[in-house]
Amino acid sequence: MAHDSTSRQIPAPDRSALVLPYGEARPVIAPTAWLAPNATVIGAATLDAESSVYYGAVVRADMAEVRLGVGSNLQDNVVVHTDTGFPSLIGRGVSVGHLAVIHGCTIADNVLIGMNATILNGAQIGTGALVAAGTVVLEGTVIPPRSLVAGVPGKVRRELSESEVEKVIENAQEYLDLTAHHRRL
Repeated sequence: MAHDSTSRQIPAPDRSALVLPYGEARPVIAPTAWLAPNATVIGAATLDAESSVYYGAVVRADMAEVRLGVGSNLQDNVVVHTDTGFPSLIGRGVSVGHLAVIHGCTIADNVLIGMNATILNGAQIGTGALVAAGTVVLEGTVIPPRSLVAGVPGKVRRELSESEVEKVIENAQEYLDLTAHHRRL
């Protein structure tokens, strides 16, 4: 039996992410931010210009504020959540790797959070730091700028070189470029 392409129309896929209020709190999303079709953003979340939330990622600002800074990216299946008194504040030019959990912490500018890393309540990650894949940064831990953090629990292993900090910054730039392609899908 021959296939007749005119007999059945396939509807275009829904390209909208799930964006929901939580009580009176509504997400604020910059016009140049990008959300994957199956991303979820709930509550008191602010997504700044050129930020991106990739496939399957969840931003749940139901207990405190979440802010995703200019040019930052949440890669596939990242979860950003909060706790009472612990907002999740993510700076500019931050890359959060696949499957990472960001929970009630502060991440400064130009940071790379590796895949499957977990950052817990009250932790502070300094500018230009790199948190290795699989690392768990415990509650209240303060990571100095330009640090390489690894392990469970996460410990500062050494200071990053200038070229390593540049690679952290380049990673965020690569995601800006990648996002431009995903916008067209």
